[in-house]
Amino acid sequence: MPDFVFEHAAWLLDDRDFATVRQLIADYAGIKLGTNKRSMVYNRLLRRLRARGMASFGDYLQLVQRHASDERQAFVNALTTNLTAFFREPQHFELLLGYAQQRARRGRAVRCWTNACSTGEEAWSIAMVLREANCPGNVLATDIDTEVLRAAQAGVYRIERTATLSPERLRRHFLRGIGANEGLVSVRPELRTLVRFEQLNLHAPAWPVQEPFDAIFCRNVAIYFDRELQQRLLARFAQLLVPGGLLVVGHAESFPAAHPGFRSCGRTAYQRIED
Repeated sequence: MPDFVFEHAAWLLDDRDFATVRQLIADYAGIKLGTNKRSMVYNRLLRRLRARGMASFGDYLQLVQRHASDERQAFVNALTTNLTAFFREPQHFELLLGYAQQRARRGRAVRCWTNACSTGEEAWSIAMVLREANCPGNVLATDIDTEVLRAAQAGVYRIERTATLSPERLRRHFLRGIGANEGLVSVRPELRTLVRFEQLNLHAPAWPVQEPFDAIFCRNVAIYFDRELQQRLLARFAQLLVPGGLLVVGHAESFPAAHPGFRSCGRTAYQRIED
């Protein structure tokens, strides 16, 4: 394959550097980038080269690989895909609502974990469901990308981002900005108390996660992992879920179907089988 060159830029992403990028993001985050992602890699990392004043991709990758490099997290952030929306794939939230209502009738709390929370829409959607079910509980929201975590924790969005929400949900869970904040909405304090945000790498050998969960959202993440890593994730999720707890994955994912600890309970949704 010839080197990858753009006419409008002087930088060159050659075969060796592209192979290094693919290996590093696999080592750091478990993400398997296909050879068809070369254009995406070029465009995203070019911004980092410019920000750091680097003359070549080779020099930049040497910086990333230095011990305790302050650029490594930015490298991971740049190559992480963050596509999300409030109540995306609504069937999952309907399933969670029914589960939370059952638990609430028994006086039980519901603990949830969204482990690729991106800019926060998924985490806040889960918290809205808990409030609407009158169910006590909490949400742990994690992501490997530090930039999106800051946006998620801020809980402030352009009003257009909430277009999928009903007027009732918008009134109940958000505050509208006025004056200089016109066109923005902010998550209400009542919702903020339910969610905590932390950085977490699913590829890490240990997770700072202790409590058993009633629901784990791992949507559109494992599709970037190889089968071996997917199976390791499932084993760890099974240990963290209470019997009968829910595991929901992305619309194009079905990897939990092969694990004996889970049974299907809806479209791309699975329930933890009691041992």
